Amino acid sequence: MVHGLIIIPTFNEIENIERLIRNIFSQRRNFHILVVDDNSPDGTATRVRTLQAEFPEQLFLEERKEKTGLGTAYIHGFKWALKREYDYIFEMDADFSHNPNDLSRLYNACRREGADLAIGSRYVTGVNVINWPMNRVLMSWLASKYVQAITGMDIHDTTAGYVCYKREVLERIKLDKIQFVGYAFQIEMKFKAHLLGFKITEVPVIFTDRTRGTSKMSGSIIYEAVFGVIKMKVKSLFNRIK
Repeated sequence: MVHGLIIIPTFNEIENIERLIRNIFSQRRNFHILVVDDNSPDGTATRVRTLQAEFPEQLFLEERKEKTGLGTAYIHGFKWALKREYDYIFEMDADFSHNPNDLSRLYNACRREGADLAIGSRYVTGVNVINWPMNRVLMSWLASKYVQAITGMDIHDTTAGYVCYKREVLERIKLDKIQFVGYAFQIEMKFKAHLLGFKITEVPVIFTDRTRGTSKMSGSIIYEAVFGVIKMKVKSLFNRIK
């Protein structure tokens, strides 16, 4: 039995990807992995292709010609998954900030406890972040509180990128109409699920900042999140009125 598909977007993750893939495949549950690589110049995709010879029925690779944003990579992966028979579809970073040991907990939250969307949450039981400077922790925590206030979602970690979706959630969300490609993509997906009435739960996890490779965070991504949330909320109100 296949318990779900884990989508991992990559750009220059040669230092992490093999170790992560082997860790996931060592888990008790039978997960498949789809790596969506944005033409990494460091050879990430080549390393994945090498591993496919070892895991031909479990490991899949989609290569894109250029780096066009986290959101578009995930949407590419979602569409790939929906063409196949996966009932549980995960988002996961490639840099070990998301602990593979928590995959089963997210799966169980959906499979056994009835959630439609399970979030690996850094903030539902306090602040569970390791190796971040205090200013970044504060910025992330305040961003989630800001999103809560604007959108009305009862979610402590609105920007989390460690998520398990039931298939039905992705089938109902109009993926081609998702607007944001960066940090705000995670917020928009949760907000769309919230508007559709899906049950969302948060599973406490410990987030550990990457120790290998380079962060992809930028000022433009943060700008998109801050101002995109207001635009997203106003648009939802306008659509409701119509």
